[in-house]
Amino acid sequence: AGVAELALFHPVDTIAKRLMTSETQLVAVGSISTTAHNINHAIFRDAAAGGVSSKAASLFPGIGFGAAYKILQRVYKFGGQPVVREWLNKKYGADMQSEFGPKIGKTLTSALAGSIIGIGEVALLPLDMLKVKAQTSPECLRGRGIVDIFVKENFNLYRGWGWTMARNAPGSFALFGGNAFSKSLMGLDERQQATWTQDAIASCTGAVASITVAAPLDVVKTRIQNRPFNSPESGASIIGNIIRREGPMAFFKGLTPKLLVVGPKLVFSFTVAQHTIAYFTRVLEK
Repeated sequence: AGVAELALFHPVDTIAKRLMTSETQLVAVGSISTTAHNINHAIFRDAAAGGVSSKAASLFPGIGFGAAYKILQRVYKFGGQPVVREWLNKKYGADMQSEFGPKIGKTLTSALAGSIIGIGEVALLPLDMLKVKAQTSPECLRGRGIVDIFVKENFNLYRGWGWTMARNAPGSFALFGGNAFSKSLMGLDERQQATWTQDAIASCTGAVASITVAAPLDVVKTRIQNRPFNSPESGASIIGNIIRREGPMAFFKGLTPKLLVVGPKLVFSFTVAQHTIAYFTRVLEK
C-alpha cells in the first residue's frame, strides 16, 4: 500500500506541503491573475517560470525519504491498529459496548486504537522531517549526506514531536473511527469481509474526517519541520505569527488539494491495506 501510494501521490504531497509552508497571502481578492501567480510560485518555486516537464520534475524532491517514511508508516499504522484494537476489545470491549451501545462502542474502540497508534508514529519523525525539508527547504540538506545529518543533528530531527503527537492523535482517531462507523452503518462488523466498494466508502469517510480534523496542527507541524536546523521556531510562535500575519484561515492552507487528491491517496492505501491484511489473515489461518 505504501509503495503504490508513494508512486502515485508524492507530487501532490509536495504541493500540499509547499502551500502549507507559504507565509504569503495566496488569494488576491479581485485579481485572478495575481492569485494564479502567487499559487504558481508557492508550488513550483524556482521552476515557476519553466515548462511543464521542469515543473513536474520539481515536485519529486525527497522521494527517497518519502519512500522509507511512507512504507514504514503504513506497515506500522495499518498493521498495528488491528492489534491494539483487539487488545482493547479484550480488556475494555464489553464495558465500552455496555456504556455506549454495540455500534458506538465498537467505533470508539477502533478510533481509540488508531489514536494510540498515531501517537506512537512520532518514532518515524526524522524521516518525515527530512522529507518535508527536501520538499520545501532543500537548501537545508544540500551537500550533506544522510549519515552526516543523523550524526550532527541527532535529536533536532525530532523537533516538533509534541505538535506531531497532538496532530496524530485526533487525526488517527477520526481516520479509524470514521472508517469503523461507516462500516457499522453498512451492517458490517470486524469479522465480516467488506467488498472493495464498501472498504473504499468507509476509507473515504475516515480520510476526509482525518484530514480536516488534523489540518490546523498539520500546518504548524509542517512549518516547524520546514525551518532550518540552526534557526528553529516554536509551535506557539508559529501559531501567533499565522494569526497576526495571515489570519485564522491560514491554518487550513493546503486543505483543498489534500481533500481532492491526498484524500483519495489515503483512501487508496487504506483500502489496499485492509484487503491485503484480510488476504494474508485468511492464508495464515489455513
